[in-house]
Amino acid sequence: MSYSVGQVSAFARVTVRTLHHYDKAGLLSPSDRSRAGYRLYSEADLVRLQQILFYRELGFSLDEIAVILREPQVNALEQLRARQRQLSEEIARLQRLAEVAERAIEVQQSGVSLTPQERFEVFGEITFDLSYATEAELKWAHSEGQREAMARATAHTKEDWRRLMGEAAAWRAELLAAFDEREPSDGERAMDLAEEHRLHISRWFTSCPPDMHRRIADDFVADARAFALVVPPSQQRPGLAAYTCNAVHANAARHTGDRTDSEGED
Repeated sequence: MSYSVGQVSAFARVTVRTLHHYDKAGLLSPSDRSRAGYRLYSEADLVRLQQILFYRELGFSLDEIAVILREPQVNALEQLRARQRQLSEEIARLQRLAEVAERAIEVQQSGVSLTPQERFEVFGEITFDLSYATEAELKWAHSEGQREAMARATAHTKEDWRRLMGEAAAWRAELLAAFDEREPSDGERAMDLAEEHRLHISRWFTSCPPDMHRRIADDFVADARAFALVVPPSQQRPGLAAYTCNAVHANAARHTGDRTDSEGED
């Protein structure tokens, strides 16, 4: 039995244009023509169309499908295994994004509500880049410290944020002074400032041992968005991110293994 283009389009739920495209690409050419010259598809053609639509649903390109259909016994299993791995990775990525979205909803629902004026008064020039926040959430998704930091940030009151950002501003002024006065990044003054920053994180967000502090500081150099959360761009100097990172590493080396009970106290 043969079927017209219109019939195949209707029961396969593809457009006539798509069928013509498959024909032009050499993927699916009708086996017959009517006396009037119209394309006619056989039962075997429909089986091939089902295969094409199956692989398209899995995300294969037309070129990849052509390779599979050329020698299905040879190519299909290897291609399907590769696609399975890719789909599994994509599912995991989307699941992490869903968790980020859920966390963002929680913050919006239970976080501190600030007017634009209040937000400027509290945070000043410090702005939160959503793309960086999302990437950080994905990067540290399985970290207990990240979960604790997000939970504590959500629980902070407006007054908490005022105190937190006031501390950060005072610390930032000291950091800029040390840098401008050419204090060595591995000197006592710079290391003490690094230690203050570490304890600030522990006090307001999550316990921050020296090794974690190193990783945070490495992001200051690797990603300008991370350092902008510490020093706004208008106050930055060339080399300041690297200076801060070096001071953190020097301080971490000085305090490796140190676990003081005072960390996290308000």
